[in-house]
Amino acid sequence: MPYLLQQLLENSAKQHPNKEAVVYKNTVITYQELDIASNQLAWTLKNAGIEKGNRVGICLNKSIEEIVAIYGILKAGAVYVPIDPASPIQRIVYFIENCHSKVLVTTQKTATKLYQEFLDQIATSIQQIILIDEDAKDRREFCQTKVVTWQQVLQSPKEPLPCNNLIDCDLAHIMYTSGSTGNPKGVMLTHRSILNFASCFYHCLEVQPSDRLSHQLQIYFAASVVDIFTSIQAGATIVVVPPELAVFPVDLANFIEAQRITIWFSVPSLLTQLVLRGNLQQHQFQHLRQVLFAGEPFPIQYLRQLMQLMPQVEYCNIYGSAETGARTYYRFRTLPSELDAVPIGQACANTELFIVNDEGQIAKTGEVGELYARGSSVMKGYWGMPEKTKEVLVPYTVYPQLGEETVFRTGDLVKQEADGNYRYVGRRDHLIKSRGYRIELEEIEKAIQRHPDVEEVVVIAIPDEEIGNRLKAVAVLKPGSDLQQNTLQSFCAQTIPNYMVPESIEFRSQLPKTSTGKIDRVMLGRELRDADRS
Repeated sequence: MPYLLQQLLENSAKQHPNKEAVVYKNTVITYQELDIASNQLAWTLKNAGIEKGNRVGICLNKSIEEIVAIYGILKAGAVYVPIDPASPIQRIVYFIENCHSKVLVTTQKTATKLYQEFLDQIATSIQQIILIDEDAKDRREFCQTKVVTWQQVLQSPKEPLPCNNLIDCDLAHIMYTSGSTGNPKGVMLTHRSILNFASCFYHCLEVQPSDRLSHQLQIYFAASVVDIFTSIQAGATIVVVPPELAVFPVDLANFIEAQRITIWFSVPSLLTQLVLRGNLQQHQFQHLRQVLFAGEPFPIQYLRQLMQLMPQVEYCNIYGSAETGARTYYRFRTLPSELDAVPIGQACANTELFIVNDEGQIAKTGEVGELYARGSSVMKGYWGMPEKTKEVLVPYTVYPQLGEETVFRTGDLVKQEADGNYRYVGRRDHLIKSRGYRIELEEIEKAIQRHPDVEEVVVIAIPDEEIGNRLKAVAVLKPGSDLQQNTLQSFCAQTIPNYMVPESIEFRSQLPKTSTGKIDRVMLGRELRDADRS
């Protein structure tokens, strides 16, 4: 039984050496080739002075080299740190400096921009840059930093590094989450926590070597663990989805069918675009057997449409975060007609969840409270942020006979039904007060989303000294709709109290999105609050 992530690749390379491990456009790498290339990168890192526990940044778009980089870093005993190359350069510099990354795997374009704009900061942090470009050369603007090309990496020894005494509770991954305020937080995850997540879905989805799993989620998205590690554990094939397809639903639908994807995984926003603009009725998707989604609630009307267009598929709602990986999953082929939201399901294997009410007691069935988690999937903490860590990793006595232990406060409000399934209610940080009323913003969003002309919506609370908060909504309407604000407000008033109806509803052609495809509530809130002050 593997206890380190890189052992998943080593085992599959022995069992399926000539099988396709990763496919990207017209390029394929087999399991044996992936294993050897990651060994060569591990040797390159060792020669650069990388030791057990050192952090190595990966600032790449989805690619075969990105997968090689992850496993090569792990084989070197180091910790991989994904960085979005589309982030502002100053943000990339923050990640590098914050986790003291000694080596960065990136492209010549990104490296050049880093050194042109932040030469002094980068030159003192990074000791070596590894460039994946085929035509990369040692550039003068990189100052004293050593540059290694991918061709040089592939000239390193092919055999594995000697044992580096890693254990399963050593760090494997630092994933930065944006948070609502302040600097991003680096979530520290161990080999054991990621293995627990990956193995859960390997077993529950019954992933086989014949499967072809989409790699649509970027590696700085927590759920990408399924793409990167569950696939390799099964000896399956990772099919990298070109980033440009995300904005062309018709091309994306063609890609899913042409690439014979058997397990598709993305955020609901992308699936909604496939439903609305992907011409799915023109395809049979005869190879597709599973559709997984995570990261945000899936509007029920679009999910039902998707299920009608793909009736042969089993669906799975995965719920979790970077701090715990997956917490729950809910598999289904049908949904009751009265259901207005998909349950988040039951706890993943080797994870225990419980709900704590406002009195600090474990909640009863049907009672809403904050979800807590215990188990090996829980993070070690936030990198360099002990006070933030103490806010969420808290002492609690779940079982008196075991005494007090450290558990994770998720900040999510849920309730558990009589059938054992958890239902998501909202975020504690989306719970606001206005005119003395406690209001859950996502309940308002659900009410607006029920209108047939509404495609997407976000409700933002604007601080107000007199009433606590004022409510504003931003919505995207379906093409051709002439829906007016007052009409939509009246529609909402049919299902929610007047004090929950937004005082204004702004219509836009699109909502801002994060790099992982989720609605960027932080940016939208900042825009509305700035506009309110001006």
